[in-house]
Amino acid sequence: MKFSENWLREWVNPAIGTDELASQITMAGLEVDEVCAVAEVFSGVVVGQILSAEKHPNADKLKVCQVSDGTDTFQIVCGAPNAREGIKIPFAKVGAVLGPDFKIKKAKLRQVESFGMLCAASELGLSDDSDGLLELAESAPVGVDFREYLDLDDAIIDVDLTPNRSDCLSIHGLAREVGVLNQTDLTLVNVVPVTAEIQDTFNVDVQAANACPRYLGRVIKGVNVGAESPLWLTEKLRRSGVRSIDPIVDVTNYVMLELGQPMHAFDLDQLSESIVVRMAEEGEKLTLLDGQEISLRSDTLLIADTSRPLAMAGIMGGEGSGVSQETTNIFLEAAFFAPISLAGKARSYGLHTDSSHRFERGVDAQLQNKAIERATALILEIAGGQAAPVCEQVSDLDLPKANEVTLRRTKLDQYLAVSIDKDLVTDILTRLDIEMIEVTDTQWVTRAPSHRFDIAIEADLIEEVARIYGYENIPANMPTAAVNFTPVAEAQTSIQTMRSTLVAQGYQEAITYSFIDKESSLQFVPDVEPVPLANPISAEMGVMRPSLIPGLMKAYLHNQNRQQSRVRLFETGRRFIGSVDALDQLDQQERLAGLIAGSRETEAWYHNSDSVDFYDVKAHIEALFALNDGDKPSYERADVVYLHPGRSAKVMIAGVEVGVFGELHPQFAKALGCNQAVYLFDLNLDAVLVGKLPVYRPVSKFPEV
Repeated sequence: MKFSENWLREWVNPAIGTDELASQITMAGLEVDEVCAVAEVFSGVVVGQILSAEKHPNADKLKVCQVSDGTDTFQIVCGAPNAREGIKIPFAKVGAVLGPDFKIKKAKLRQVESFGMLCAASELGLSDDSDGLLELAESAPVGVDFREYLDLDDAIIDVDLTPNRSDCLSIHGLAREVGVLNQTDLTLVNVVPVTAEIQDTFNVDVQAANACPRYLGRVIKGVNVGAESPLWLTEKLRRSGVRSIDPIVDVTNYVMLELGQPMHAFDLDQLSESIVVRMAEEGEKLTLLDGQEISLRSDTLLIADTSRPLAMAGIMGGEGSGVSQETTNIFLEAAFFAPISLAGKARSYGLHTDSSHRFERGVDAQLQNKAIERATALILEIAGGQAAPVCEQVSDLDLPKANEVTLRRTKLDQYLAVSIDKDLVTDILTRLDIEMIEVTDTQWVTRAPSHRFDIAIEADLIEEVARIYGYENIPANMPTAAVNFTPVAEAQTSIQTMRSTLVAQGYQEAITYSFIDKESSLQFVPDVEPVPLANPISAEMGVMRPSLIPGLMKAYLHNQNRQQSRVRLFETGRRFIGSVDALDQLDQQERLAGLIAGSRETEAWYHNSDSVDFYDVKAHIEALFALNDGDKPSYERADVVYLHPGRSAKVMIAGVEVGVFGELHPQFAKALGCNQAVYLFDLNLDAVLVGKLPVYRPVSKFPEV
């Protein structure tokens, strides 16, 4: 969320600079992505007015303008297409400095003298718009310093909020945080209910109360959509990354940024009979404000009237009922939509709006009355009109309930390893608007405020205390628990040494899922019934793997399908064999599996490399067993369903089978779509790593023969 620092300081103004403010917000868990100036550094620019604009005598695309600074008149040669009599613009007088080293001087353009420059927005670093002069409001006072007029000594702060902190998607929410961090009171907006001047009402029928527990609406008649939004409002919107459209839309956007409540205004004369809040019918059509026609699904919440859909609730309004230049009467909406009813809906339609961003994370369910009164007052002030009473539909049973959470002193001290004074903890929680139900020496019984959806358990309160107290204020202490070192047997080879050996042979380590589909499990290990998952992520991850080979084959095919013919992979991990009825007896043996395919050597211009074969895999296995100076492996004929019967073998150590290796069976290769021979090995990892104790052998005093 982008916001103006000056706007934030209207709510709370701690005695710290911009950099310290940004650092403080970040340390509180609200990461500041960027801080940038509202405009580039410039001086000597005032509000000017063009008194006349005549064609240049010696150039078709230039004009000779007479410009007033409120005291004197100056002749300016200008090439902007929108330079015309009467408009007010930024006027850089002789001696003005734009940017770091561009000083305005008296000049002569095509034999006509020019005493200054009329500025575009891009020349002042306000935007990238360079199509013409920056036209100012008619009310702009001529002669006033331009930086002062637009309050440009300001910074834009961009905060990257995590989804759980939707309460900070507004100036009010951010100010509340800054106020708590600096123990400074907030200057709140005084929202007074607007007195109804007319008694017009519009029926509201909420048919999906679980998705929309609260819906407020108000008729406002006689508004002037052509009125000009005041500079203070449009500048706050611009610095928040929102463009000005018309006074009605500007006010709804402003209230959203100020208080955190998204709102929408309908053209009252385009509505039929009543507002209906309902779920969409499958395939129902709606043309959105951006002109896009979409086909709705039945799980989409709609704002409709008795004849047609009007808007996707909490996402975007419809084109046919939106405010236009012909609008004179509006129906103003402020609602609470349950986050679960909107979660992911905008993305599923390829949309993302400021409203959906807030509603799917959670909007304060007690904010709607305040927001609609604030918006009404601003609309009447800017665009005129007469307001009717607010109509409200609410389902108390479906509104979110405040969580009652107990914070224990023992847990707070245990988690933070520092004892914070009871009164300070109480003050921190109270400033965060957390209600104190009961406070004792041993615990705080609290109730979370309606805007904090993320406070549900004791750990959430501990986090709040820690971040406001300051992580930097929590001392670093050595661990008090006993540290136990697990001895490593001298006969054991480090797993890292084993990995390095395989990497030296050209292998890359793979990490595949421990869950695979049942079909693959039975294909590679048909004599073992796989252990199913009670709640799998997907059908492709329905059982626990009885072998690492299916995962490696999937990784190989992924590479093959991307034109990678020379592939060498290995993986260490557990295989799971047993019964779901006896999980405590599940065999979770650590295995080392590998796969090679393609050429023996990497491709090079100076040789043609042969393809790998059975003996390459055998050599790699022997290199692994040579690491621990243990018994040398021997080999016997293997009978493994997924290996070639004539090109496979069992690996034996002291008469015990510790693994198998060989070429993938041709039938498997064909079924899987392999376009070349693939060689595999599957070993007991402990057998690879454990060998004999090293024994000292003196150097022979006899020469070798």
